[in-house]
Amino acid sequence: MKLSIVILTMGNRPAELERAIQSTAELRLAGAELVVVGNGADVLGVPDGVQTIRLAENAGVAGGRNAGVRACSGDVVLFLDDDGWYPDPAALGEHVAGRFGADPALAVLSFRVVDPAGGPGARWHVPRLRAGDPERSSPVTTFAGGACAIRRSAYLEAGGLPDAFFYAHEETDLSWRLIDLGYRLEYDAAATMCHPAVPNARHAAWYRLDGRNRVLLARRNLPWPLAFGYLADWLVLTVARERSVGAIRAWLSGFAEGWRMDPGRRQPISLRTAWRMTRAGRPPLI
Repeated sequence: MKLSIVILTMGNRPAELERAIQSTAELRLAGAELVVVGNGADVLGVPDGVQTIRLAENAGVAGGRNAGVRACSGDVVLFLDDDGWYPDPAALGEHVAGRFGADPALAVLSFRVVDPAGGPGARWHVPRLRAGDPERSSPVTTFAGGACAIRRSAYLEAGGLPDAFFYAHEETDLSWRLIDLGYRLEYDAAATMCHPAVPNARHAAWYRLDGRNRVLLARRNLPWPLAFGYLADWLVLTVARERSVGAIRAWLSGFAEGWRMDPGRRQPISLRTAWRMTRAGRPPLI
């Protein structure tokens, strides 16, 4: 199994990017390729043999990663954020290649994100509802985009990440389509990457995209009864949870925008897929 690594950067964290690239050195020596995508930014000072791409403008997480996948040739693509790194790249590469080589139905491995300072790590890096034990592996219905490995052929078969999302829920959109195609996704606690513990920043743009992309996600992927249930759930949850009037206003603005814009191709998942997701612990209503 040939591995490719795609690192996405906006050029504003040069020291962190250098650390991320250095953490891939053992993988590259073993034959993996590295593609660094500058999302509207130049990529400078990379080692020999590393491919770089400069996008003319910031295409978002979805567009940037799609560009990286198009440029690479590996059987399995590892996505790495520029402020993350691999603590044991040789063991990770062997583990990932072995998992994908042994299971043709496996589409995604979502890695365990380790806090280098020894903290418990962020719950949102464990892509399931019961996230209290990050050392427990399990089937999942979405994945952490900056800490994962994806079978490239499955990624392309499912159409990649939705460019229009920019960021927020783009991994869930791809995940639902992969599951509908018959693939499996797994959170694998044995596959680790490091990332500093930082707060999950939420600002007006985040709230707008969160509201907008939930609507796009439902319109693209869910049968209408499930779509309306999913959106009603998130509308109630968001209004009940948020204490800031500005945050609610931004979210509702995005929610309305999601109904106005073109969501792209609508291809609802089957009820069988919805049942598989329910059995995996996350029905497509929450």
